[in-house]
Amino acid sequence: MFKRISLFMITNMAILFVLNITMRLLGFERILDEQGVDLNLNALLIFAAVLGFSGSLISLAMSKWTAKRRTGLHIIEQPSDEQQRWLMDTVKRQAQLAGIGMPDVGIYTAPDVNAFATGMRRNSALVAVSTGLLNNMTRDEAEAVLGHEISHVANGDMITLTLIQGVVNTFVIFLSRVIGHLVDRVVFRNQRGHGPAYWISNIAAEFMLGILASIIVRWFSRQREFKADAGGASLAGREKMIAALQRLQLGSGQAQLPEEMAAFGISGKFGQGIKRLLSTHPPLEERIAYLRNS
Repeated sequence: MFKRISLFMITNMAILFVLNITMRLLGFERILDEQGVDLNLNALLIFAAVLGFSGSLISLAMSKWTAKRRTGLHIIEQPSDEQQRWLMDTVKRQAQLAGIGMPDVGIYTAPDVNAFATGMRRNSALVAVSTGLLNNMTRDEAEAVLGHEISHVANGDMITLTLIQGVVNTFVIFLSRVIGHLVDRVVFRNQRGHGPAYWISNIAAEFMLGILASIIVRWFSRQREFKADAGGASLAGREKMIAALQRLQLGSGQAQLPEEMAAFGISGKFGQGIKRLLSTHPPLEERIAYLRNS
């Protein structure tokens, strides 16, 4: 826990430091002063960082509650049948091998073949599988999927993507307000408060920068999938992991999970061309090829 808190603090301080130094090296403050722009960059940086990280951290803190509410999953307290006992035993064994605490284990009703992991801490996570997965995968394939999700937890992927989201949020908030301020003061020469130009340009800039931020976060998400596949192969066996991915190929590969959990499902939205930039998962054929060549 201390390591993750330290990572958050270091990341937060780093983004403030880099932005501050960059603006000074570029002479940004001097340019603003010459134009008569009274923009306090230090205060804006702090505001942007607090706002940018707060949203992503609150979302992570609520992730288990949100997952239960959005999917209607049932947490297994005591296994009621042989399938649930196998599920609990498999997760327990893999968690021990991965060096993490026993996650909560849940099942949610959905026809698509999918599973996901979430939670703020490695030792207090949640791993859930769909009824579609349990009904359509063999035990070997399901074991590999569980290994994939346990690897997400062991790798700290939830907190890592949260920090990355916080960093890009900070950039979006900071730069959009700088752009809005510049347009308002320099272009429209408004010297009192903020006029309509500020709000319009701020919203437009935040929208465009938000798209770029999403592209960055989704790229990291796709790289994490390769690593989680490798972790699943290590915990369950490479052939089992490949077989699980091949089973997913038999469907559409477009499993539906709520947006806030999509990045940590075994299968998620992906596309080709420009759509790939906003995909949470790489194409299944690339993931299979990666395992075969590793």
